Order: sequence, then structure tokens, then C-alpha cells
Amino acid sequence: MGPDQPIREAKTGLRNSAIRWLLQTFIFTLIFSLSLFLSSGRWDWVMAWAYLGLFILTQLIIGLFLVPKNPELVAERTQLKASPEAQWDRPLVGIATLFGPVAMLVVAGLDQRWGWTSQVPEPIQLSALGVAALGSLLTIWAMVSNRFFYGRARIERERGHRVESTGPYLAVRHPGYAGAVVFNLAVPLLLDSLWAFIPAAVIVLVLIIRTALEDRMLIEGLEGYQEYSQRVRHRLLPGIW
Repeated sequence: MGPDQPIREAKTGLRNSAIRWLLQTFIFTLIFSLSLFLSSGRWDWVMAWAYLGLFILTQLIIGLFLVPKNPELVAERTQLKASPEAQWDRPLVGIATLFGPVAMLVVAGLDQRWGWTSQVPEPIQLSALGVAALGSLLTIWAMVSNRFFYGRARIERERGHRVESTGPYLAVRHPGYAGAVVFNLAVPLLLDSLWAFIPAAVIVLVLIIRTALEDRMLIEGLEGYQEYSQRVRHRLLPGIW
């Protein structure tokens, strides 16, 4: 192995991670776009474009911060490999990241098409956009703070998996999920659809279940997590749960 081989391998890993991240972002953007515009039957839906813009911006920020810092994690998150000790996470992650959001967007689009619910005032829609952005930023902060922020519940001892207790992890044990809860509760108001709260509530319920199961897995299997859970008492909401 030549002296430049590790550098070349690092550059190759960084490039491959960036390509995978961009491809995943493109696919999800396409799916979400079709869900919104085909169900609503219109392309001039301003808040739908705002939702897509926020999603794309969030992914680009994650890529800019995470790909150079931790390309291995980015590659792992695009693969979403199943973990032997957490097979229960397979259906939960599917609902939380794809099927639930698609259902929420389709319901909001059909609401736009058929006018099932009264119009949400524009100031509330704009406020919901701000709240959704804050939820996204919280998830990004958690992801950047934790180099073991895997796409599925897993413990990677061979990679030196350890407890993360800095940044937002000083307040709650699962700040990434907390940000996702805030985001998904804001989206129905952003998209002017009260009916969309039904799939949003399902997503939030799945996130709560996933938080509890992952927390138990980490307490049982990750060294130091038991002590961390005693210092940081709450999983999602400070002072509540």
C-alpha cells in the first residue's frame, strides 16, 4: 500500500457517501412531490412547494455538515441495514420515514382537491412552516452531534459505539426523534389540512414507540447508557417524558 492509498480511499468514501446521499434525497423528493401534486391536482400550491423546499434544504444542510465529518454514517443511513438485535425497527422506520409521510402528504393533497376542511389562516400556515423548520434544525443538531446517529436502531460495538451526551443530548435522550415529532405535527397546518393530522398522529405514535424500544435496547446493550439515562431523565420532552 502506497503512502497516498489511505487518502485516496478516504476521498473515494467521501465521494460515494455524497453520491448516495444525493440519490436518496432525489428519490425522496420525487416521491413527496408526486404525493403532493398528483393528489391535489394542482402545481400552484405554494405551501407544497414550501414543504419541498424545506425538505431539500434540510437534506443539503445535513449533507454539507455530515458528509465531510462522518461519511461512514451517511453511507450507513442510505443503506438502512437491519440490525439483528432490533428487527422490530424494520416496520417502524418504514412508517416513520416513508409510508407515514406519504400518507400525510396524500391526505393533505386530497383535502386541497376536495376541500374537506376549512382553510387554515395563512399566518398559522407560515408559523407552522417556522415550527417545522425548527424541528428539522433540532434533528440536524442531534445528527451532527452524534456520530452514531444510525438510520435504524442498532449498537455497533465494533465501531466504538458510545453514549453521546453533548449538545441537545444534555436535555433529552432522543432529540432527533423530538425534532421529528415537532416537524410532523406542524406539517398538517403548513399544508392547510386538519385531516392530515390523522397520519401525522400515527407517525408521532410510531416515533414514541420507537423511542421507548430503542431506549430499552440501549440501556440493556450499550455501556454507559444506564448511567446516562439516570442523568438525563427524559426521552423526548424535557420535564414530561
